[in-house]
Amino acid sequence: MKIAVLDDYQDSVRHLDCFKMLDGHEVKVFNNSARGIGQLAIRLADFEALVLIRERSSFSKALLQKLPKLKLISQTGKVSGHIDVDAATACGIAIVEGVGDPTAPAELTWALIMAASRRIPRYVSNLQQGQWQSVSALPQNNVLGTVLKGRTLALWGYGKIGRMIAAYGKAFGMRVIIWGREASRAAALKDGYLAADTKQQFFAEADVLSLHLRLNEATRGIVEAADLASMKASAIFVNTSRAELVAEGALLPALQQGRPGYAALDVFETEPLSPDSPLLRMENVLASPHLGYVEKDSYELYFRAAFQNVLEFANGTPTNVLNPDALLPK
Repeated sequence: MKIAVLDDYQDSVRHLDCFKMLDGHEVKVFNNSARGIGQLAIRLADFEALVLIRERSSFSKALLQKLPKLKLISQTGKVSGHIDVDAATACGIAIVEGVGDPTAPAELTWALIMAASRRIPRYVSNLQQGQWQSVSALPQNNVLGTVLKGRTLALWGYGKIGRMIAAYGKAFGMRVIIWGREASRAAALKDGYLAADTKQQFFAEADVLSLHLRLNEATRGIVEAADLASMKASAIFVNTSRAELVAEGALLPALQQGRPGYAALDVFETEPLSPDSPLLRMENVLASPHLGYVEKDSYELYFRAAFQNVLEFANGTPTNVLNPDALLPK
């Protein structure tokens, strides 16, 4: 098969141990993103199979209809709204899903929490500029960091990642409180954590608030401007899940107004994030370039499963097909 691997920003896929699984197939790895339906359609016109790195590229009906040779989209991890599944099915394009592991995103979340609470990136950056033990040249921003012990860790979502973060918080001596569906709050109580009675209480009590929700129509924009405004001026807002969980246009003014006082972000509405984004110029924002799953062991896991799905499709024995109707004769 003629296979394309998209959006490998670091040119790392070719160097994975599992890449040799595709020996015997014609494989092209793209290290930069194409913008716009027209560019993507031209780039991908000759390929029969695509391997996607999570949601780095989106496939709308208009784009899929411009790819007549495409028969397979192999997704690393699960599909999360970036592919028009119905359109793919109508075009006879099978979508196969892979596997995931919560370890890397959970550890990245905790690294951001620790770095933000102690203001480590600002200290390090200023040290490189010759400033000793300085967070900011502005006296009002040159504040001390804080320890996590004794503070409140608020987690919205109690799935696999949320559970791991809760355990980290407990190990660090934090008071852990959960918000989410009734089943999530009940599970958290059973595990010995606290459950918020209301969303307002959840936001108001948080010293560190982290989102761990899937993005769907029910959760899009679920964090509103009023929620952010109710947070402490000393609180840290953490998002390593999806930027679109926050109402459009709500986060930037909230941070400018100082409630919450700090944010640690790994996800953005437009990625890659533009170098002129105001978030990158704010001293109360720690921004990382969507590193949650970008890690050696995770890549080996994700791509081994994605490549195996490609091989099984090529052999006429497709598995893990999200839209089996795409395989029906047209």
